[in-house]
Amino acid sequence: MSKKPFASSADLGNKTETLEVLADGVYALTAEGDPNVGAIEAEDFIIAFEARATPKAANDWLAVLREHTDKPIKYLVLSHYHAVRVLGASAYQAESVISHEKTKYLIEERGMQDWASEFGRMPRLFREPDGIPGLTKPDIVFNDRLEIPLGGDRGSLILEHCGRGHTAGDIVAWLPKHKILFAGDLVEAAAALYTGDAFHFDWASKTLDKVKAYEAEVLIGGRGAVVSGKQNVDNAIEQTRGFLNGMIEKVGEVHRNGGTLKQAFTETHTLLEPKFGMWPIFEHCLPFDVKRLWDEFEGIDWPKIWTAEYDQEVWDQLQN
Repeated sequence: MSKKPFASSADLGNKTETLEVLADGVYALTAEGDPNVGAIEAEDFIIAFEARATPKAANDWLAVLREHTDKPIKYLVLSHYHAVRVLGASAYQAESVISHEKTKYLIEERGMQDWASEFGRMPRLFREPDGIPGLTKPDIVFNDRLEIPLGGDRGSLILEHCGRGHTAGDIVAWLPKHKILFAGDLVEAAAALYTGDAFHFDWASKTLDKVKAYEAEVLIGGRGAVVSGKQNVDNAIEQTRGFLNGMIEKVGEVHRNGGTLKQAFTETHTLLEPKFGMWPIFEHCLPFDVKRLWDEFEGIDWPKIWTAEYDQEVWDQLQN
């Protein structure tokens, strides 16, 4: 049997990027299952949400945004620490980079390893990687909630930590006036979840409960299309919860019965593939997802650091 290509290393095709203007001064760029980004206009400045993997990739997005507004970028908000979300930060020339305090900690703890790991897993997202100047350093951090007044009649943007989920430090960006929620990777709209650094039990319960409690009418997840209409938003949240609970059910069953990690992966794949297998990066994510959840069942609360070597070891053990 031929060896499967590692993660998304063989996925080199370009994705079509689509800008959507969700309300006056509220923008989202989606890309057929690649990471989404967004921007919110204040009275005299812009708040960018997510940085992309390289300055080149960020500048490609900013060129599209500049067709609509020339206001300066005052704040760049990072939803979490993963390299494909943060390493393009220098292109924004923002006055400040905002994150949760745990995101700053994670960048410092494991940012270099994550950079190497993600570049190996999905090189296509790293456009002109030599342009990355180094790790991104948030200079404004918070723990629970941060409100940014937008000026005039624009209301405020609320940045909030909903609990441990995709990582320890995920935050969402909430626009109460428009009922628009940028959920980061806490919710994926018809895209597979990456949970290799996750806290599955918190995420599947109280964290998603908090996300759902916003009663958003428009949701921009970490990947996938923009979701409009409260029922559709709720459905996207429950799809995410269903993916997590399916993993918890099957990995937990194998673990309780004294099975192996390989068995847990195989049975979880069999359970989830009919419903979620057509989603972007499903095959890419699942080995890392199952390994992290297995570790949680083993009592390992804080995620192990993924290195390029550890990535390949887990992939080879479970996929080949």
